[in-house]
Amino acid sequence: MLIVKNISFSYDDFLVLKDVSFIINKGQNIALIGESGCGKSTLLKLIYGLYDLKNGEISYDSKPIFGPKFNLIPGEEYIKYLAQDFDLMPYITVEENVGKFLSNIYKDKKTNRIQELLEMVEMTAFAKVKAKYLSGGQQQRVALAKVLALEPKVLLLDEPFSQIDTFRKNTLRRNLFRYLKEKQITCIVATHDSKDILAFADETIVMQDGKLIEKGKTKSVYEQLKNKYIAALFDEVNEIPANIFNNSVALLAYPHQLEVAEKSNLKVTINNNYFKGNGYLVEAVFEMKQIYFESLIEYQAGESVFLTLKV
Repeated sequence: MLIVKNISFSYDDFLVLKDVSFIINKGQNIALIGESGCGKSTLLKLIYGLYDLKNGEISYDSKPIFGPKFNLIPGEEYIKYLAQDFDLMPYITVEENVGKFLSNIYKDKKTNRIQELLEMVEMTAFAKVKAKYLSGGQQQRVALAKVLALEPKVLLLDEPFSQIDTFRKNTLRRNLFRYLKEKQITCIVATHDSKDILAFADETIVMQDGKLIEKGKTKSVYEQLKNKYIAALFDEVNEIPANIFNNSVALLAYPHQLEVAEKSNLKVTINNNYFKGNGYLVEAVFEMKQIYFESLIEYQAGESVFLTLKV
């Protein structure tokens, strides 16, 4: 298992991570989420061994992971890290990039491995193309294939689908996470996209201001609505004042948890409608605060409706 124990890290005098601890079991897919600047990327780099810890320790299968002070070449052999800059060599082909670290002793085995990975990321047609001629999204897909070539035990991904077109992203996500499960590869994905999280992450770690504030099964983290910060990382979130629905304190609710009613204490005025394909995200106002709810129909700006919680 991967153990992160009481780690802290600073850039000069700026403390980026503060006493972060967690355990990840073999084969788990973990989502790492939080606002920009909360320490997600730094945490991945520390796990990979690119930086030296200020305090604490990181280990995998009881073997400590050290930074550049201890390793001439930073990074552990059994861990692969995909940064946001992709780290491809621009003047060699796609297949050469993917197979860069594969042995040439068994050429047929190497060729088959490259072909398998290019099929998974849907880049077979570009095998002979030099990396410099690819789009950002294509480079990102090749980079994913490259970090999987030697089949790591731990895979660290920093916004791995950020530049990939939506119509390819959905298939790629399914292919990648299915492959990782089959191979029992432990994966941590730092992301801002809730679609990377909800369908694929076994557990979710939430970071805020360099601290780990929540870790649990993804469905539970999403449904518990522990606080507005965590809920807002998944979707728009409404803060319903106390006593509106006989609630003693302010209540948090996602847009899909509200619906139009004949009468209630929550009377809102419509501002705008945003078409989502299967309906609308409706923006309204209640007591000078924005309220969002989902609807199958479009409402007129200025119209008033009553909202209630879905049962």
